[in-house]
Amino acid sequence: MRKPTSLALVVLMGLTVGALAANLTITQKGRIFSSESVTIKKGEALTFVNDDTVPHNIVSTSKGNEFNLGSQPPGAATDVTFKEAGEALIICAIHPRMKMTVKIAE
Repeated sequence: MRKPTSLALVVLMGLTVGALAANLTITQKGRIFSSESVTIKKGEALTFVNDDTVPHNIVSTSKGNEFNLGSQPPGAATDVTFKEAGEALIICAIHPRMKMTVKIAE
């Protein structure tokens, strides 16, 4: 009986450690991102939160880290996982002066 219990404990501990890893949050307010540049590790996620009074459409066309969140209404939050090391330029397709850089380390 101990083997199944031990295996369940190991699996549960692994899930708990993963759950404790917090995503970095980037807010959008006043038609700007809360950070101009952030560094994360490959496989980690950023949470994009629209704290503004207008919709935003967050986009990256950077190779390996392409995404398009579509129109995010005020109050929306979306996680984006970055899968390739390098640099990703993030913009708002509605407000092109909104720009930020995500540096993705190995």
